[in-house]
Amino acid sequence: MSHEIIHTDNAPAAIGPYSQATKGEANLFTSGQLGIDPKSGELPADFEAQARLAFSNVKAIVEAAGGDMTNIMKVTIFLTDMANFPVVNAVMQEFCQSPYPARSCFAVAALPKGGLVEVEAIARI
Repeated sequence: MSHEIIHTDNAPAAIGPYSQATKGEANLFTSGQLGIDPKSGELPADFEAQARLAFSNVKAIVEAAGGDMTNIMKVTIFLTDMANFPVVNAVMQEFCQSPYPARSCFAVAALPKGGLVEVEAIARI
């Protein structure tokens, strides 16, 4: 079974040996997206801004694969500080409407580039 590599300039380029996303038949698997601004390549200092950009980057990748945020079935969120859980919930609601996708949220010791949040998704396109 083959799969298609998904790439868009509307989300940051991969910073390691991975693709932004892969699509196989009807399933899309995004790589984790930090809150990097794809235009500047910079990571804002503010958690909320990083969370908004991380979801925006996931959205851009899903759209590049031919879908939209309603196609997302599962979201995984990685936080360096669980005190930011209420903020990430509010930001997620800006991008995902009810009925919401399944979700997991984990606290991690650190993220690449000093990120505060990383978001990945599985979508059915």
